[in-house]
Amino acid sequence: MGAVVADDGPSGVTAPDGGWGWAVLFGCFIITGFSYAFPKAVSVFFKELIREFGIGYSDTAWISSILLAMLYGTGPLCSVCVNRFGCRPVMLVGGLFASMGMVIASFCTSIVQIYLTAGVITGLGLALNFQPSLIMLNRYFDKRRPLANGLSAAGSPVFLCALSPLGQILQHEYGWRGGFLILGGMLLNCCVCGALMRPLEPPKKSEATKEPAEKKVKKKLLDFSVFKDGGFVIYALAASIMVLGLFVPPVFVVSYAKDLGYQDTKAAFLLTILGFIDIFARPICGMVAGLKWVRPRCVYLFSFAMIFNGFTDLMGSMSVDYGGLVVFCIFFGISYGMVGALQFEVLMAIVGTQKFSSAIGLVLLAEAMAVLIGPPSAGKLLDATGRYMFVFITAGIEVTTSALVLALGNFFCIKKKSEEPHTKEEAAEREELNKSEDKTPEDAKVDSIEVEQFLKDEPEKNGEVVTNPETCV
Repeated sequence: MGAVVADDGPSGVTAPDGGWGWAVLFGCFIITGFSYAFPKAVSVFFKELIREFGIGYSDTAWISSILLAMLYGTGPLCSVCVNRFGCRPVMLVGGLFASMGMVIASFCTSIVQIYLTAGVITGLGLALNFQPSLIMLNRYFDKRRPLANGLSAAGSPVFLCALSPLGQILQHEYGWRGGFLILGGMLLNCCVCGALMRPLEPPKKSEATKEPAEKKVKKKLLDFSVFKDGGFVIYALAASIMVLGLFVPPVFVVSYAKDLGYQDTKAAFLLTILGFIDIFARPICGMVAGLKWVRPRCVYLFSFAMIFNGFTDLMGSMSVDYGGLVVFCIFFGISYGMVGALQFEVLMAIVGTQKFSSAIGLVLLAEAMAVLIGPPSAGKLLDATGRYMFVFITAGIEVTTSALVLALGNFFCIKKKSEEPHTKEEAAEREELNKSEDKTPEDAKVDSIEVEQFLKDEPEKNGEVVTNPETCV
């Protein structure tokens, strides 16, 4: 295998916060859009697949579930690949995988084959693009990182608003096979985005500093030491609880409107409203998170966003007409956008650049389990009760609980731990002061004698004080 070189980014390189970073941000915007919107956009072709293969809706829904499971569940694998080969090669291979999966799926003759191609292969390709793009964004931006995260996260609602109508047009003009083939060609743009991820060059070192650099300790492909960080553990736990209920309302709000007796087009328009609000909420939240007073307290802003989202779910459970659902979608779009803009920014702030590649992989793996449990369990609750109110209440409680875990855990655990090193440093400084104060008077006398002798012996080197009108006061 050869020597394993961890791709942690060159040390001593400051984030440019601009320049080529804007190209990296553009690529991350496109990758985020494809990664989050593509599993939902594929659902446009479900009716055609049901008609051709004679299957049920639940069978076709597994395509989107497998795509999301691969996106989240392969996090550690992506971390290992990035740390071994670097971000750009992994993204180029991922773009080929994502495109190849959809192209092969257009020739499939059974739903199981589509599971393996459009689900597993394309999902793996999107995962190999999504995680490295966030890592590169973290390396290129520091001071403007909250804004950069907000802008890149806006790719999800933008692509969702664009891919769903495009999918309907492709299905109408070319059928599901032609639509899959064209979408596979579009996914080749992931390779273009991967090519934009130019690595940061390390500073040129002198010959004296080359030897220590060569003796650098080899780092692990997947750094499990992040679990020693209390902040990471609290974040991973809170994120897992949050994902249980975060994606439930967008899945059921359209069915909720139909259950109230509204037309399909009118019910589907609710998601358009939610997505439109989400587009603006993410970059605005990124700008707010970048303010000097807010950024050190970004964890608490993230907690507020989750509480806001959970409270919106609880209020949405009381909606009895279309107007109430519209108001719910507006406020849910704001809170959902805030969560989307802050979730990776907070993780970057907790673990730092060096461990982010491993941390995000482990967090996505934890969230993958919750993603698979959340919507199906909400569906079972709906089947048992027959009322959407309980579904929204459960989702609100789960998201609110995650906010309390993050905020209280950070306040009571992380804050105290951060104060301990400070007190140790103070103690060390005090010890040094005490040692300097414990100097004997004899040492002080010897020092003064040596100084006087030095001044007498070398008057020429030290110079003489001459009184003149310019220097005399």
